[in-house]
Amino acid sequence: MGQQGPISTLSDWLRRRSRKRMEISVSDSEKWRRGLPYSLRYNDRRRGYPIVLPRTCRRTAAAEGSHRVLESGIASAIVSFNVALYYNTIMAWCLIYLVQSFMNPLPWSTCPMETVGNVTIVNEECQRSGPTTYFWYRETLQIAPSIDSPSVINWKLAVALLFAWLMVFLCVIKGIKSSGKVVYVTATFPYLVLIIFFFRGVTLKGFDKGLEHLFVPEWKRLFDPVVWLDAATQIFYSFGLAFGCLIAFASYNPVRSNFVKEAIIVSIADFVTSIFTAIVVFSILGYKATMAYEDCLDKQGSSANITLGKPVPLVAHNSTCNFKSFIEDSAVGTGMAFIVFTEAINQFPVAQLWSILFFLMLVTLGIDSLFGTLEGAITSINDLMLFPRVRKEIICSAVCLVSYFVALCFATSTGPYVFDLFDSYCANIPLLLIALSECVVISYKYGLQRFSDDIELMIGVRPNYFWMFCWRFAGPVAMLVIFIASLIEMFNKGSVYGVWDSNLGITVTKQLPWWCQLIAALLILSSVIFIPVMAFVKYFRLIEWKEEVAAFFPAETLAEERNIVPHESTFIERHLFGFAR
Repeated sequence: MGQQGPISTLSDWLRRRSRKRMEISVSDSEKWRRGLPYSLRYNDRRRGYPIVLPRTCRRTAAAEGSHRVLESGIASAIVSFNVALYYNTIMAWCLIYLVQSFMNPLPWSTCPMETVGNVTIVNEECQRSGPTTYFWYRETLQIAPSIDSPSVINWKLAVALLFAWLMVFLCVIKGIKSSGKVVYVTATFPYLVLIIFFFRGVTLKGFDKGLEHLFVPEWKRLFDPVVWLDAATQIFYSFGLAFGCLIAFASYNPVRSNFVKEAIIVSIADFVTSIFTAIVVFSILGYKATMAYEDCLDKQGSSANITLGKPVPLVAHNSTCNFKSFIEDSAVGTGMAFIVFTEAINQFPVAQLWSILFFLMLVTLGIDSLFGTLEGAITSINDLMLFPRVRKEIICSAVCLVSYFVALCFATSTGPYVFDLFDSYCANIPLLLIALSECVVISYKYGLQRFSDDIELMIGVRPNYFWMFCWRFAGPVAMLVIFIASLIEMFNKGSVYGVWDSNLGITVTKQLPWWCQLIAALLILSSVIFIPVMAFVKYFRLIEWKEEVAAFFPAETLAEERNIVPHESTFIERHLFGFAR
């Protein structure tokens, strides 16, 4: 295809990338419990920047969607579609909480009452788990005992999911220009809310304990390969790497776009936003854990007084009341937002206001995240010309409609388990393999010499040896080591998932049934299988891509404008990076 047409301003591009970091920071904050080394590992801009640069360069030069830039392009588009299928479910959950945030009192602030015979008592399951946990699992998810259990439609969630997809559709129907306008609100409003929560969080009792837990390292975690896989995955999510959206968005940029400056600014914004969000999250977690710890000590003291008839001194580190366990076990996965934060908000003055702000922020982040994810898939469909006579608006409508009906599997009583299955397997390994293949293709097939020439034509400066070393050696080796170590760890631990036990009021771990493991394998293969398939197809020229208009890259004009002369390769470039003489 020809040049897609420019994004209106650099700020549009930067807002799209910076809000992605914030969305990941809020939704995946439980991963920070692994300690500072982990946090810095996936937030360090130097880790993601070497991978951002080649994607932003190739897409701007080619002005095409992801499927034609690299052999992994179709794999990227499929990962984008798979993630969009389940990701919008989070926004549906947020919509449910947002609507009910206008109630007084908040429905998750107290346990419901039920009538047994002629007596009205507090719901037993809620007593065991707590009101926020009960509301999440029983009222919102209407969760089944296991993934094998008979499933029924959760109509409240199905309606919320319909509204969520309708909102996304209205925002992306006109493509990059319409979503660019919406980004002005959806990317800036969350920062405003975070700042408000920051000043509230640092005034709460115990906030310093939460920050201490965030910034005190747990060095032993560095030897856990799963931590590094999670870290790599967070880099991919925060920057949009290997999704195809980076290539899709960048294909709208003019060829003279200074993608190096964009990548540097986004990387710095990524790091700063991540740390700032972590401080906000852990100040509130510290408050929540402090309240739980003091409540535990009070209950133990009262029990001892009743039993022994005398006061018992409260020990800071007693066998059952331990602050570290309270903050580490606060929540897992999506429970960070829907259990921990709601429990903390319950104790704020004017709780409804804080709840509305928080869930409105999550809704805007959810909408914004789907822009890039869907754009990677839709742009690829358009560029493949599968439906050449169909307008993009119709294709967008069809994608959203199909996505909604498929996503109804998450709006069932077993839906939360299916959601976790998608979340665990449809992106982590595929993104790692896609990024690995991209580095290999650019470094060894396309060639660093041609790639460096492209960069020089576009910005007037050639990349130095450090970046070429990262692209050719450091990046591929690091990703390959993480991939192999993660596979070994996953096989050793087996495939497990968390199940809600209503009798205990907690989540317990169970082994995934064989058919779920088969689905997990299919989720991984559904995208990565296209990497070798497309390489095979292109090598033997089984399919010839036909373009209506050749991709425009004014090499001669750019060389003349920048006074660029043919580069004479050095000894290091020839022997280390494969340059020709």
